[in-house]
Amino acid sequence: MAEQTWKVAIVGGGITGLSAAYHLQEHAVKNGLSLELTVIEASHRLGGKIQSLEKDGYIIDRGADSFFEGHENIADLADELGIGDQLVRNQKDEVCVIIEEDWYPVPVDIVLGVPTKMFPFFTSNILSWSGKIRAAADLILPKSKTEGDQPLGEFIRGRFGKEMAENLVEPLVADITASDLNRLSLQATFPEFMESQQHHNSLIRGMKQHQQELAAPQGQGERSGTFFTFKKGLETLVTALEAKLDTVRFLKNVKVLGIERARSGMTLRLNNETSLTADHVIFAVPHEKLLPLFEPHGLMKDLKEMPSTSVATLFMGFDEAQMDIPEIGTDFIVSRNSDLAISSCTWMHRKWSSTAPAGKLLLRATIGRAGDEAVVDLPDHELESLVMEDMKRRLRIEGNPEFTLVTRWKEGMPQYTVGHRERIEKVRADLARQFPMAHLAGSSFDGHRIAHCITQGKSAAATVVEQLLNDQSLEEAQ
Repeated sequence: MAEQTWKVAIVGGGITGLSAAYHLQEHAVKNGLSLELTVIEASHRLGGKIQSLEKDGYIIDRGADSFFEGHENIADLADELGIGDQLVRNQKDEVCVIIEEDWYPVPVDIVLGVPTKMFPFFTSNILSWSGKIRAAADLILPKSKTEGDQPLGEFIRGRFGKEMAENLVEPLVADITASDLNRLSLQATFPEFMESQQHHNSLIRGMKQHQQELAAPQGQGERSGTFFTFKKGLETLVTALEAKLDTVRFLKNVKVLGIERARSGMTLRLNNETSLTADHVIFAVPHEKLLPLFEPHGLMKDLKEMPSTSVATLFMGFDEAQMDIPEIGTDFIVSRNSDLAISSCTWMHRKWSSTAPAGKLLLRATIGRAGDEAVVDLPDHELESLVMEDMKRRLRIEGNPEFTLVTRWKEGMPQYTVGHRERIEKVRADLARQFPMAHLAGSSFDGHRIAHCITQGKSAAATVVEQLLNDQSLEEAQ
């Protein structure tokens, strides 16, 4: 009997889709499967929000710029791809919070905003004494009695009080998620918080237990780096993945306009006036892109409830003589108790020495947060003026930047609001009944960090292969 060749399509060429394609290709070799793999990408390039740029000696990551050292799956993948030797650790990891008009260094031994050692926390000035005492009450408070999901903000205020929630936890979490803590799902975003306080009767004690895995290691009086990137930017990972996908067909600048059930699998109608039929399809695109495809079939209506925030990122290059930057800090984040337009800023040249030429400074500022997104639509020159106005209130800056690069991510950060997990489970269950050959992965579903997306792509690939092997065994038995 002739060998069965299975067709698998991946819609979306971001890091999730590339991870799925890579692991499908690996599974095919390992299991002796004959696969015809096609990646369909609506833009002219792969990588999605991972975009690296070299400009006049600067290395600029327009989207994500690093990953946390605890995310071993990225380092392992880099080793598999032969680019592990290009990984670099950030030089320092010193974060300050701007509260009202002042800078406050985040105390050492803080994990996701939670103190794991009390002495550095109590000797810092980031909270008032009453705020510190209220936060320490977490050590004696009973376990939360709330069952099911709840807003992250409500949970944090219950454990630590309002001052710590606003001045420490929210700025740190919002810098990662661009979210409103009062709407963010505890279960879907930081389930380790609930698990820690349930198992240890205290969030502080629970997170201390995990400090070795999650917190920054100490080194000679300074925080050593806890993040990694590649010497030439994160797109190094995308380029290496594409080079390894030698059995994959890429359709770039091609969009999926519609879907239909086929006799065996699913047919995708494309904007180049062609169609593609596949035995299985992995959809690795944001939920907004899925709605017009599946709503005509009565599916995914629950995804309408998922909002996405918009942010703008500005990179500015300066000569080092133009600016006096503070001695402390590689990053600063902004509390809502401040009137600054920016939500965060990073001295990229201090965090990553490879990002700026000798004698130059590279600043990365973010504007836009949940509930304050209209600012993202301002023209480039107005965004630059806002950033410069904010910076000049804190620093001595002479003249204008040598260059400014603005990147907007419109509806670029899916928000996991309360009940997210249940909604996604329902969406997948409904989809499995009508389109069992369709699989969902990516930032709208089970985590939007790079490591989460790589894991989701890998998991979707494993699910497809398992189903194909079962189908192949049934055919061989007939």
